[in-house]
Amino acid sequence: MERRHFLRTAGALALLRPDASHRVLAATVGNNRAAEDLARDEDFWREIQSAFTLDRNIINLNNGGVSPSPRVVQESMRRSLEFSNIAPARTMWAVLEPEVENVRQKLAADFGCDPEEMAITRNASESLENVQQGLDLKAGDEVLTTDQDYPRMITTWKQRERRDGIVLKTISFPTPPPSLDDLAERFERAITPRTRVIHFCHITNLTGQIFPVQRICQLARSRGIEAIVDGAHAYAQFPFKHADLDCDYYGVSLHKWLLAPHGTGFLYVRKSKIGKVWPLMAAPVEMTDNIRKFEEIGTHPAANHNAISDALEFHTAIGVERKAARLRYLRGLWTDRLTRLPHVSTPTSSDPRLSCGIGLLSVEGKEPGPLADQLWEKYRILTVGIVHPQFKGLRITPNVYTTVPEIETFCDAVEKLIA
Repeated sequence: MERRHFLRTAGALALLRPDASHRVLAATVGNNRAAEDLARDEDFWREIQSAFTLDRNIINLNNGGVSPSPRVVQESMRRSLEFSNIAPARTMWAVLEPEVENVRQKLAADFGCDPEEMAITRNASESLENVQQGLDLKAGDEVLTTDQDYPRMITTWKQRERRDGIVLKTISFPTPPPSLDDLAERFERAITPRTRVIHFCHITNLTGQIFPVQRICQLARSRGIEAIVDGAHAYAQFPFKHADLDCDYYGVSLHKWLLAPHGTGFLYVRKSKIGKVWPLMAAPVEMTDNIRKFEEIGTHPAANHNAISDALEFHTAIGVERKAARLRYLRGLWTDRLTRLPHVSTPTSSDPRLSCGIGLLSVEGKEPGPLADQLWEKYRILTVGIVHPQFKGLRITPNVYTTVPEIETFCDAVEKLIA
């Protein structure tokens, strides 16, 4: 009753202006144009862009790290935080926290899995480390990953090397690779009788390379090997369901492409696998086969994970096919223009099967760190420098709120800095 009164009051205030998700939904309902055609319609995307609280004096092209949430998500969090602080032991724990079950149902439906296989976490690192630290491995067991996987996850395996005596093996691959088959075959060739785990990214955070998840997971399962998939950058960037992946473990950060509150994520674990994975933080024995054992983290705000529902509504209103087409269109704008310049290239494939919105800009003779600093200091354009033994450059990650003039301003700035 307390929350109903609070939300009724907040809802009355919200009626003073149209809700962002409803405006976006109104713009998309009945719009049957192809996603690739709509990707170029600036009038359509202007409604989505206006749903964010941004400083347009800053051009944020580092959404791969963490994205801003639209206004509707921020307001949902704000209402819940205010309600939590009335009497937290009741309002947060007894009233708001149980609503995580609604979030679980909605996320599971969108991902295409049983809600009893979906744990709500704080980020992909927490999700993946539950599995990395929770699988029983012994000295000499081999874990196979790539040299382009996320550093925190590689660090986790290296700690298990020191602690348990396991062996971490990495494979390399060209960027871009000749095909998805080539990526799967590299894993297959690297498997030995001691391989117990294959760990890989659905899409890498460095160049935006997409992997053939289903083929690798089925390969691993056929050999009795566990396959852990890092989906931090994949979920809500381009369309897929669990059936398209057929994975047993999948970890996600929702504050990237779903635009959910910062510090939200999920962990998918196939139901038959839950009991064999120890949770990162202890849970009672009665929860051995319960997906919620991965949520036993102590006191935490309910506002963050409850607002995932608002982010999911906003995402659904846009449509993931439309979002992916727009992100590929924006990436094409800067890659097509800048790679015409001498000594400028990108190791990111333009094949939509191999990439989506993430791209790497490489400039021969320019170190990415100083170039990123110059873009920020002179033009207030936010990018991130990437340095890898095989390549280096600026990682460029626009999002649905990014405008075409902002991409053009970025291209102008790069041309001036490398002239």
